[in-house]
Amino acid sequence: MKPISLLIALLLAVLAMISKCYGQEGWPILEGPYMGQTPPGMTAEPFAPGIISKDGWELEGVFAPGMKEFYFTTDNGDKTPAVVIGFRQENNIWKKYLEVPRIGETVFSPDGKRWHMAEGYRDRIGDGWSERQSLGPMFDKKDWGIMRLSASAKGTYVFDDYKSKDVIRISTLKDGKRQAPILMDSMVNSGTYTAHPFIAPDESYLIWDSKRKGNYGDSDLYISFRQKDGSWGPAINMGDKVNSDKWDAYASVTPDGKYLLFNRRIDNGTNYDNMDVDIYWVDAKIIETLRPKL
Repeated sequence: MKPISLLIALLLAVLAMISKCYGQEGWPILEGPYMGQTPPGMTAEPFAPGIISKDGWELEGVFAPGMKEFYFTTDNGDKTPAVVIGFRQENNIWKKYLEVPRIGETVFSPDGKRWHMAEGYRDRIGDGWSERQSLGPMFDKKDWGIMRLSASAKGTYVFDDYKSKDVIRISTLKDGKRQAPILMDSMVNSGTYTAHPFIAPDESYLIWDSKRKGNYGDSDLYISFRQKDGSWGPAINMGDKVNSDKWDAYASVTPDGKYLLFNRRIDNGTNYDNMDVDIYWVDAKIIETLRPKL
């Protein structure tokens, strides 16, 4: 075979191999549950390293109820406006199916029918989503700064407010009527940069991040368990199997209850316009190790 023909044959072979490994838009072909990733143990580790968690910042990794869709937020590494990218599992293969501007942080209702995005939401329509709508004047206040709003199966809303010096508020349903949000007590609203709450579907615990005295680094993840009398228990630092000497935040638990996903800053810089943040995950059994013994 002539050298040029041999070179062409080699190039074709490489292209064929690449086509088997990569799908649409250059994303690797991922098969199986959890975006094809090997589940972590009791110490946090990067989620989909080199695929989802890579240079630049990737935030808010969440699976939708049913575990057949995965979403995360990124700036695509080129200082463009942040977008939410959605993957869907079809015939055991994960395929990108959605890319929309990020307007609020992604959290799903426990039944999977509503995609909460700060003070707004999209409702599930067939295989897609409605246009973003507002939750109404009770939440769409100009003097509030909602980043993340999390909902329980009972319809309780828990959300942060960066315009009010970083606090967390809660709004319940009573006789089917939405109650005005109130500040949570000092168990939650202590320290600084208190934000990004996640309430368990059954309201048995609440996870958020905050910068407090005694932290391992910057912001740490904390958890509070619901008490028998309905109150919230003390804030418990989630420990060094979860938290690091850097910024740890944005926690959520997978809808199947098996894993905790969150964000960790990787670099040591202070510039928030050019930071390196990855998605991490850990076995959700860590939650039970923190639950106070009765």
